[in-house]
Amino acid sequence: VQLQASGGGLVQAGGSLRLFCVASGSILRFNTTSWYRQPPGKERELVASINFGGKIMYADSVKGRFTISRDDAKNTASLQMNSLKPEDTAVYYCNAYLVYGKGENELEYWGQGTQVTVSS
Repeated sequence: VQLQASGGGLVQAGGSLRLFCVASGSILRFNTTSWYRQPPGKERELVASINFGGKIMYADSVKGRFTISRDDAKNTASLQMNSLKPEDTAVYYCNAYLVYGKGENELEYWGQGTQVTVSS
């Protein structure tokens, strides 16, 4: 089982990007799924998360601009980012607790980072 993030890129301030997180391999479902980011020279921080029941939380800095979602049928999660600001520049990581196997085992996975750069 692997988790792969994609969708990053270079965008001007005010623009939009959509990040994707795809689980490969045989899994039953995503449990809590989150997006983190690590700006240059700073610590990794939680941006948004959605739990199995659909409860969502956002960091204050992205509320009203970012939307996290999950498609259980496709084993994917996404982060729609609108009204991007230069301070959103960071490497973005998806994180998910994936459930797999007959015993419904759960393990935490990290996707590789995807770079988001917002120019002013």
